[in-house]
Amino acid sequence: MHPKTLVLALVGAAAAAPSVLASDVDRAAVLAAAPAEVVVAGSTWGMRAAERAPAAWLVGGAEAPAGEGGGGDEDLAKKLSNPVAALISVPLQLNYDDGYGVDDDGSVTRLNVQPVIPITLDCRWNLISRTILPVVWQEDMFPGDGGVSGLGDTVQSLFLSPQEPTAGGLIWGAGPVFLLPTATDERLGGEKWGAGPTVVALTQRCGWTVGILANHIWSFAGAEDRPDVNSTFLQPFVSYSTKTAWTFTLNTESTYDWEAEAWSVPLNFAVSKIVKLGKLPVSIGAGVRWWAESPDGGPEGVGFRLVWTFLLPKR
Repeated sequence: MHPKTLVLALVGAAAAAPSVLASDVDRAAVLAAAPAEVVVAGSTWGMRAAERAPAAWLVGGAEAPAGEGGGGDEDLAKKLSNPVAALISVPLQLNYDDGYGVDDDGSVTRLNVQPVIPITLDCRWNLISRTILPVVWQEDMFPGDGGVSGLGDTVQSLFLSPQEPTAGGLIWGAGPVFLLPTATDERLGGEKWGAGPTVVALTQRCGWTVGILANHIWSFAGAEDRPDVNSTFLQPFVSYSTKTAWTFTLNTESTYDWEAEAWSVPLNFAVSKIVKLGKLPVSIGAGVRWWAESPDGGPEGVGFRLVWTFLLPKR
């Protein structure tokens, strides 16, 4: 099945079944990297796309209760909005965007495989590992390009985070982020190695989660004929989780490419629901976004997202 047809079919299926409409605290859209001579953002898009993911994917911390019924599901829904919850999660995020290229005819379908693993260091600290591996199908990015598919660049983040919030209720994590040039085609990545700092901070109260995720990546090695990576990512987010384990999320995922002097600003709204596959809790979600700003040749209009996240509470 054509990737575009697959996305539209899945969106339609989600709309027809309210019990499975959902999405974790908004997964950010991962953009495909077109050749540098075609898309101004070039390699930066290949990297930033993989890094654009909400704080909800960062998980660790004290043991999480995963009881049956609304209470346990409500707790899991809140922990998906919390970067220091005691969950091992495996999100599968399917994104579709179009309007790419010089003629606005290009489209990108991207499946992000993003295992998140919390590691307890001692009684006070956790280390949260998040890997983002994109599988990409892109078409008509520039005239004469029939399309390409394969792996994109991998982003690996490590967050050191206290197990307990501060006295004021602040939850935070900080550490390094790495860009790995794993793309199987030069059109799907930037062919650059990169690194930089990343930080997340949030607070949770009465079902609400409010916070921000930020990072900066510089390239330090790789193909000399490709643009350097030098970009800042800012993702303020707000979400609300109900007692029946629905979560509603609004955020913006803004990236500034210092090399191209260009912004990418998608505005995202997502809805998620915790359901059970047997005894296994799963978050199933759907979302839409509108591209308020993008570089020349970047996506335009409205994009779509479906997310399946398998949850494994720590025991």
